[in-house]
Amino acid sequence: MTVPSTTPDWAYEREHWRRGHFRVAGVDEAGRGAWAGPLTVAAVILPGTSQEYPFRDSKQLSPAAREEYAAEVRRVAVAWAVEHAWPEEIDRLNVLGATHAAALRAIARLEPPPQALVTDYLRLRADLPLSAPPRADALSYSVAAASLLAKTERDRLMRELDAEFPGYGFAAHKGYGAPAHRAALRELGVTEQHRRSYAPIRALLAAPEPLL
Repeated sequence: MTVPSTTPDWAYEREHWRRGHFRVAGVDEAGRGAWAGPLTVAAVILPGTSQEYPFRDSKQLSPAAREEYAAEVRRVAVAWAVEHAWPEEIDRLNVLGATHAAALRAIARLEPPPQALVTDYLRLRADLPLSAPPRADALSYSVAAASLLAKTERDRLMRELDAEFPGYGFAAHKGYGAPAHRAALRELGVTEQHRRSYAPIRALLAAPEPLL
């Protein structure tokens, strides 16, 4: 399997290790831009060592590689948790608020609890030391591990929704605004799994004629 050229390291974790915070949780999400299905957040604590892992930002990997590495994350992690924000919560809180809420739920489920956090530019209001650099999923092993769990778990749920809502193609486009998804919405309409606060869905619901 070809390993992508962008290689994470432990730089952000080491900043916390130097302060005596050895249980550092990486946090990342998947599905913020999708029109349907959940937004999924994962939190992962990897062993506090300088060991190298094959983990990478999930967007850099094939589906098969993501599944392989996600299984490895679950095997080696000190602790991990995955939480979802479903469309009702996203519509109620807005997507950023729902991301924060799901992230805090995932962090609260970690056992043992984390002593510090590294996120992908997500400035959580958590009572823990926090590093939130942009592109952390490509730069930090812990955040890359979280991205793998978030992406693979969300993809699994979208495959389940594909069976529950046939004709929308959720297994293929994962709820994003692909042409096939737009066509299905014109033909079949909006489901309970669509995010009604998102502009394309809101416009479709409000228009006398389909706008997609």
